[in-house]
Amino acid sequence: MRILFVTSTRIGDAILSTGLLNRLIAMHPGAAITVACGPVAAPLFEGVPGLERVIALKKKRFNGHWLDFIGETITQYWDVVVDLRGSLATLILMRGKRYAYHTNRAPVARVIQLSKFLGLDDVAAPKLWPLPSHEEEAKQLVPDGTPVLALGPTANWRGKEWAIENFIDLTRRLTAPNAPLAGARVMVLGAPGERETAAPLIKDIKDQGSDVIEVFDGVSLLSAYACMARAALYVGNDSGLMHMAAAAQTPTLGLFGPTRDDLYAPFGPHCAVVRTPQSFEELFAPDLDVKNTGSLMGGLGVDAVERAALELLEKTKGAA
Repeated sequence: MRILFVTSTRIGDAILSTGLLNRLIAMHPGAAITVACGPVAAPLFEGVPGLERVIALKKKRFNGHWLDFIGETITQYWDVVVDLRGSLATLILMRGKRYAYHTNRAPVARVIQLSKFLGLDDVAAPKLWPLPSHEEEAKQLVPDGTPVLALGPTANWRGKEWAIENFIDLTRRLTAPNAPLAGARVMVLGAPGERETAAPLIKDIKDQGSDVIEVFDGVSLLSAYACMARAALYVGNDSGLMHMAAAAQTPTLGLFGPTRDDLYAPFGPHCAVVRTPQSFEELFAPDLDVKNTGSLMGGLGVDAVERAALELLEKTKGAA
């Protein structure tokens, strides 16, 4: 049996879809799985059970990437096709059942929308599959020892980024003597090329005499996932890393402002959100220049984030 799973270009959206893939694998033991997604999300699926291949669709002008997709899939019969991009390309494939999802902007969490779309009775929580090599790399980067505070101070656009000075202040508070994570090691994560943004935070952690674990260039997505699974708490902007931490079942606090937490809050019993006093609609104006805006997270104070982090640590005590 062969299953074709077509998912997102973006890392965060791709992670939110992995719960569906996990259910398909459970429903069809031994099935050969092919995943089609964007190139940046492709490494997420390296460890999928029964994986036959990953088709990395590099976006082209005039939707030319769908012609590439058809060329890769047209000669194969697919028993089940799940198309989370609602593309016309999957209509012409030789196939059995086809499930096509079309974006819904209703104020319901995306993972819930996806689960209902596939007719599931409960919510399919995101799930990733690190290989032994990823687990081993994580053990080298984050050896057993004192607790780890994981931080995600970057995002894919500036408007979503909480000020780096706020991350510095929060880190000092959470790791201070008598704080819940007193003496903790601090892990700072970001995508390749994002270390410069996080550099002031990394420098301050070192200046305070704390150990810092850097997870940036050269660390694969699944190794980063395995690293976060070893943390006691993750605090970060709305990003793919935030969803990765939640999938690892690490207590995860997502920081929101100009994006919709009703759709994209980290999912799971160990997750929480704190957002700006301003709503998404107030911050994301119709004429907003996403590429050139500064941070839109200024309304979110350190006190509010610290309070939410302490509440989450108390709620999840013993879970990490």
